[in-house]
Amino acid sequence: MIATTDSTKDKLFSTESPRISREEALNLLNGSMPTLDLIREAYKIRQEFFGNKVRIHILENVKNGHCAEDCGYCAQRKNSNSGVQEYPMKTDEEIFQEALEAKRNGAYRFCMVSSGRGPTEKSIHNLTQTISRIRNELGMKVCLSAGILDEQKAKVLKEAGLDRYNHNLNTSEAHYGDICTTHTFMDRVKTIEAMNNVGVGLCSGVIVGMGESLSDLVDIAFKVKELKIISIPVNFFIPILGHAIKNPNPLTPELCLRILSVFRFVNPDSEVRVAAGREGHLRSMQAMSLYPANSLFASGYLNVKGSDIQQTVEMIRDLGMEPEFDGEIEYSEPATGGYKEESISEMYKYKKNIEN
Repeated sequence: MIATTDSTKDKLFSTESPRISREEALNLLNGSMPTLDLIREAYKIRQEFFGNKVRIHILENVKNGHCAEDCGYCAQRKNSNSGVQEYPMKTDEEIFQEALEAKRNGAYRFCMVSSGRGPTEKSIHNLTQTISRIRNELGMKVCLSAGILDEQKAKVLKEAGLDRYNHNLNTSEAHYGDICTTHTFMDRVKTIEAMNNVGVGLCSGVIVGMGESLSDLVDIAFKVKELKIISIPVNFFIPILGHAIKNPNPLTPELCLRILSVFRFVNPDSEVRVAAGREGHLRSMQAMSLYPANSLFASGYLNVKGSDIQQTVEMIRDLGMEPEFDGEIEYSEPATGGYKEESISEMYKYKKNIEN
């Protein structure tokens, strides 16, 4: 086995070879190994590179709606009639205060998301000022998701202190035309390559459950490896009001765990994040997702609520793992396993009426 690397450092490129072939990956998704055995093997690789630490990311929209793209999964796409609130780019001060709150809540990285096809020159200027301020005044890592851009804009963002750029591939190239027609899979790949060329770390992953085949999932797992992606969010499709996905896949907790495990096998030294949809699709098995994954979001997603920071930290600690905070954040843990003696009588299913 290849020697381990320092799991706590951000690497620019993921260099470790996949631990399985494409054929083996597909077989695993099809159930060739019992689920618990698969998770156990994925956990060994996760421990090798990341130990028992879990990185917590907090996601904030800095611009919502007003988008001309037709991505079928998105509440902000054109003509979606989803009912989400639209608003223009937030001010520098508004974004900074959200970053400050994220830091107070212990987020390892602050993730800013702006809707639209890509940033204008004016937006880039505003974003660079905000990124510089967050890095200089809060000492916090910043990830930006702002759509399609070229190498010149990528360079400006890099010089401002951006260390991570999110641009999800979402699905395989073969399936991409079924979920979006206003831009192509290769448009996204070119943006990733532009960021790679200027030395910004890449965050790019998948949305599972949009009518793709298991082979499509294998293709995207190997594609993010080929593109040297160091942070891979694995999202599970949330059927928001007004979505345009024609044949959403039924997802079970077991299948979700298999998918996370396969992404770990293919991308052993990359951060694998259990992202949007974990609450609804993994349900009571959410905690088990952290055996293959080493990262998650807290406090919700772009337009959908999720588990709050306290619940997330308690889940991590209940599993015997360590939340990886930015700064020294302490959370209280229930001293009696979550039960308070004075409240027990109020929990009785059948309660005797006692008259004074």
